[in-house]
Amino acid sequence: MSNLNNTDRELRHFRNRIMALAVLVLFCFFLLLLRFVWLQVVRHSNYVAQAEENRISIVPTMPSRGIITDRNGVVLANNYSAYTLEITPAKIEGKVDEVIDELSLFIDITSRDRKRFRRRMEETKRFESIVLKSKLTDEEVARFIVQRYRFPGVEVQARMFRQYPLGEVAAHAIGYIGRISQKDIDRLPEEEETNYQGTTHYGKEGIEKSYERVLHGVTGYEEMEVSASGRAVRTLSTRSTVPGNNLVLSIDIELQRVVEEAFGKRRGALIAMDPATGEILAYVSKPAFNPNLFVDGIDQQNWDELNTSINRPLINRPVRGAYPPGSTYKPFMALAALELGYRTPRAAISDPGYFLYGNHRFRDDKVGGHGIVDMYKSIVQSCDTYYYILASEMGVDTMHDFMKQFGFGEQTGIDLPHERKGILPSTEWKRNAYRNPNQKKWYAGETISLGIGQGYNTFTPLQLAYATALLVSNGSAARPHLVKEIEDGVTHERKPVVTETVRLELKQENIEVVKRAMAGVVKEGTAARVFGGAGYVSGGKTGTAQVIGIGKNEKYNAVALAEHKRDHALYTAFAPVDNPKIVIALIVENAGFGASAAAPIARKAMDYFFLGKKPVSEGSTRGVPEPDDYPEGPDEVLQPILTPAIPEEENTEEE
Repeated sequence: MSNLNNTDRELRHFRNRIMALAVLVLFCFFLLLLRFVWLQVVRHSNYVAQAEENRISIVPTMPSRGIITDRNGVVLANNYSAYTLEITPAKIEGKVDEVIDELSLFIDITSRDRKRFRRRMEETKRFESIVLKSKLTDEEVARFIVQRYRFPGVEVQARMFRQYPLGEVAAHAIGYIGRISQKDIDRLPEEEETNYQGTTHYGKEGIEKSYERVLHGVTGYEEMEVSASGRAVRTLSTRSTVPGNNLVLSIDIELQRVVEEAFGKRRGALIAMDPATGEILAYVSKPAFNPNLFVDGIDQQNWDELNTSINRPLINRPVRGAYPPGSTYKPFMALAALELGYRTPRAAISDPGYFLYGNHRFRDDKVGGHGIVDMYKSIVQSCDTYYYILASEMGVDTMHDFMKQFGFGEQTGIDLPHERKGILPSTEWKRNAYRNPNQKKWYAGETISLGIGQGYNTFTPLQLAYATALLVSNGSAARPHLVKEIEDGVTHERKPVVTETVRLELKQENIEVVKRAMAGVVKEGTAARVFGGAGYVSGGKTGTAQVIGIGKNEKYNAVALAEHKRDHALYTAFAPVDNPKIVIALIVENAGFGASAAAPIARKAMDYFFLGKKPVSEGSTRGVPEPDDYPEGPDEVLQPILTPAIPEEENTEEE
């Protein structure tokens, strides 16, 4: 009996403890419920606001783009800071157009700004903010700061802008940057895309394009706590930017100015280079353009003026313009004849003033001919007949195989985009170039005009300069390049840019024959009047290249032709003769004879290079006829000049 009572008592105590524990648990749950009600109901709106107002944002910070200078430290491209008015459309309450209308009440927002903003909204959706207006004045910044509370999602930002202090000078070499597009992003390697987050500009042409990743730098970031309106609350973490590397170009900007002034209003191109290093000393393409127009998006009016101009200022002529080389090709033909055993230096022909091939007469520029002509005289007096005969004997494929080693018909590898190959014709080239079976065939008569740099021959001024460098430097020259040194943006340590040196297997005695004749061109030949009294010994070759063919029994008359159908003037030069430090190749479009239009520009360039002389008056070009206004543009001059399969007659006006 006693045991039963004890068991009942223990059960009652156990039940009491369970009840107490249950009451405690229920009380705790009740407290939790009260807390949940307090947080979720009573304080709901408060905490929602706090949650919405505080967010984590990764904000890219743009590196400073590298500076570009010439070889002497003259700044060609730099950066400056300015304020921009930017809108983040996702943070705008209401319509974006309405916000812009309100902003325009105290900030001058033009129709161009509006159009550009709409275009950027379509093209740059990946960016957090879009620039509405660039380069705000201090007064405009102050006005906005006062009114900023009214415009969530609108901010004033300090950004770096690109500037080209010299405007049109060396514009085609330097190039320009412009607004980054989705196409630019798509072309980036996958590992580079992160580095371009937040980037607004990208190299579009010239050195700015080919060295884009060198100039860009490394993008940094700030991990920030920001309010719903986009205002920073605090910085959580940062990664510093690394500025882009600087570029030192090989161009001497003063030499560049001298040449550009010598061209005046004329169209054309000039390359001056050091054959030993491949450094480009002057890179001229005329007419030029102002690269500053493109930095923030070129307006329609300026674009139409540049893009539709008959003078085609946007064409980068040294690497994109393909022209017949004219008589500047003759020294290479002479060297080929010596190397391949077709001629000796003393072997001579009798020039009657033409070369008869079948029933077709290829005329020399000199009526009655040059008389007895050996190799020296053929170059000094630029005798066409000598090279008509030589081309006929050698054949197109033999010429092609020899000339190819000089870089004709091949890209030089210069550090610029869009370089053309030009055309070094051969029978194989023609078979591949045409679809019509009749056009695929090579006719023997087509070979004749190749000997004087006409026919299918079309090369860029850069190719002509590089080939000349190989010739006059005894078969050895470095490939051309524009960047001389790359300077680290942080340490400022400089690393030189070195390119491949090409060496040709040529006989020195044959090279000397050709160089002596090119020196004779300056001493007693077609360029003697231009280089008289020069304080240095140079060699050269004048050239005049046809743009259109002249029919049978017709004589070339420049006055009777439209300006863009007139002959091109060319000149190649080097100095000193024994150890060349500079090689020049230039063309003046539709300017006539190389001796009167092109050689004087080379003289001015060399006078400055060797003697430090500058033109007496700005824009003067002594010895060069005054240019016309050129009412008609060179529609054909940058395209290959194709001759009929067997021309009835060639009429080439020479020096």
